[in-house]
Amino acid sequence: MRHFVMRRLDLAHGKRTLEIGCGTGAVTADLAATYRTDVHGIDLNFSFLELAHQADPGTRYVCADAFSLPYPRGCFDGVVCHFFLLWIREIPSLLREIQRVTQSGGFFMALAEPDYGGRIDFPDSLSELGQWQALALANQGANPNMGRRLMAELNAAGFERIEAGLIGGQWKTSFDKLAFDQEWRIIEADLNETVSPARLQALRQMDEVAHQKGERILYVPTFYAVGQIKKS
Repeated sequence: MRHFVMRRLDLAHGKRTLEIGCGTGAVTADLAATYRTDVHGIDLNFSFLELAHQADPGTRYVCADAFSLPYPRGCFDGVVCHFFLLWIREIPSLLREIQRVTQSGGFFMALAEPDYGGRIDFPDSLSELGQWQALALANQGANPNMGRRLMAELNAAGFERIEAGLIGGQWKTSFDKLAFDQEWRIIEADLNETVSPARLQALRQMDEVAHQKGERILYVPTFYAVGQIKKS
């Protein structure tokens, strides 16, 4: 999806792009490697940034607050984020700061924001997993239904040429045990204080059986949105 959006907006070929909330730099490094663009990444977590720099020493990583970016006005052609806005409570303030550092006619791209309110779990016996994970996100201060709000937030902030969409889902009947185990480590970390170990173990077994039988569907609607800074 990010390649689709980047190509459409022509943010490659020497232009400057900032990723806010870049974490360990997976998306930032991919953008830098794929496009001839000057990419910067910022995050509040210094240890994440150390990992990002070790893996991608050619990109500029800075420990900074997205609400007070250490860049002059109109510094970037585009600003991107990825699974970030769901953690932000004061989105209007954040969008104003993004507008400040983005040049006239530049773009802001929210490349992926989930919406657990539309999550699909099949078989139905696994549906409580989605409900519990949404609750766990909310308890951590996130908005689990951020995806559906993207277009409204960009419109309220005064962006132009706004476009929002939904990333599709694909499934295979082959079972990737390593990926399954990694996903369940995340689930157990999120739910170990709210769900009994016995219930989690039972759900894990049901989940694995559904995968092995080739019937497991898990879909969390994930939105993207793009808005242009008003041309002066």
